[in-house]
Amino acid sequence: MVAFSDTIDPPRHFQQLKTRLHRQIVDAIDMSKAGEIGDQEFRRQLEALADHLVSRPENGMSAEDRPRMVRELLDEIYGFGPIQHLMDDPSVSDVLVNGADSVFVERHGILERTDVRFADNDHLMHFIQRIVGQAGRRIDEVSPMVDAKLADGSRLHAVIPPLALRGPTLSIRRFKTDIVEFEDMVQMGTLAPEMADFLIHAVRSRMNILLSGGTGAGKTTMLNNLGRFIPASERVITIEETAELQLQQADVVGLETRMPNVEGKGIITQRDLLRNSLRMRPDRIIVGEARGTEVLDMLQAMNTGHDGSMSTVHANETRDALHRLELMIALSGAELPTSVSRQYIASAIQLFVHVARLSSGERKVMRISELTGVTNGEFDIEDIFIFRTAGIDSRGKVLGAFYATGYEPQCLRRMASKGFDLNPRMFAARELKTGSGSVHD
Repeated sequence: MVAFSDTIDPPRHFQQLKTRLHRQIVDAIDMSKAGEIGDQEFRRQLEALADHLVSRPENGMSAEDRPRMVRELLDEIYGFGPIQHLMDDPSVSDVLVNGADSVFVERHGILERTDVRFADNDHLMHFIQRIVGQAGRRIDEVSPMVDAKLADGSRLHAVIPPLALRGPTLSIRRFKTDIVEFEDMVQMGTLAPEMADFLIHAVRSRMNILLSGGTGAGKTTMLNNLGRFIPASERVITIEETAELQLQQADVVGLETRMPNVEGKGIITQRDLLRNSLRMRPDRIIVGEARGTEVLDMLQAMNTGHDGSMSTVHANETRDALHRLELMIALSGAELPTSVSRQYIASAIQLFVHVARLSSGERKVMRISELTGVTNGEFDIEDIFIFRTAGIDSRGKVLGAFYATGYEPQCLRRMASKGFDLNPRMFAARELKTGSGSVHD
């Protein structure tokens, strides 16, 4: 008996045999019987059949490899096939498949190559079609790209040939139910205690806040945490392409966009949802990610009685976020002069929070800034807190520290008028200590 660990390419050999056995199971069993005998009994029969096929001498399976083969055969039918154990790993935030032989994951902000293999590109293609089909979408040569939401809330994006030159590709952004708490972010050094206290008071005093950063920087995690401090007496409407926010208030209405069906009809955009949300008597509106024409409607809501609204935007820095907003206003079809667009943005948003994922995988709040207006056509934006890098140590960890810039925010007066007093001395120019201190809930 030859174990797969002794073969030249055990992952590939294992997957090829699994593909062959999977076809035998599909040929041998009537899948329509699942509804007649119940899912639990049907799964038991599938497991018995898989165990029987795996145990055949001609398959050359060792006793040690058989249980794994049976488990993965069931994963091919019910789960995520070769990447099931990656989807079960709570430390994995992204699963990235670049063809049959190349599977990467992101753990704690760092990309790692795995030893996971698909049997071949056909195996990967069938896998993608099955997962996409379960999400109610379709992918083929006519529609070679697809975005879908999986049953657990994870986001899937797939591209197949002829667009993908090296074989089918698949990206899955995991949906995490264990959101990092604000207190944990302070302890981990994502931001300093003074920064956390300032943001909490800003949320409670109904400042409009925009979070910026790159993919995977932690914008949604930060938005989730800030949402915790919205008073329970307020009605909140959340608008997202894929529902990720997990606000705990009693009066929260979660809205999610809808992709077009296979006929290309039925699409519901964030702009559609935002316009309708204004008829739902919201106190605050949270847009998970502003990326298109809905920006103009979002700014209008912020300017017309929905103070305390928040959103995120993809950007490399704070000023880049401002330019992205201008561009999205132009895409909305509103023919506004640049000066008017900038004034509109400045009157709507008070605070900008830029977060970044560093080369070491750490996530940091790089700056908290106040937008105070427009002078001579240029934005007046002042940094309140910043993170300054000072190199990288021998372990690859980014060195640096948080600082208060010495700028006293104008919004302190608005906070005070709502009963939230912050000591101006907390903004005195100095280095801020991290990993200690408390968040005032």
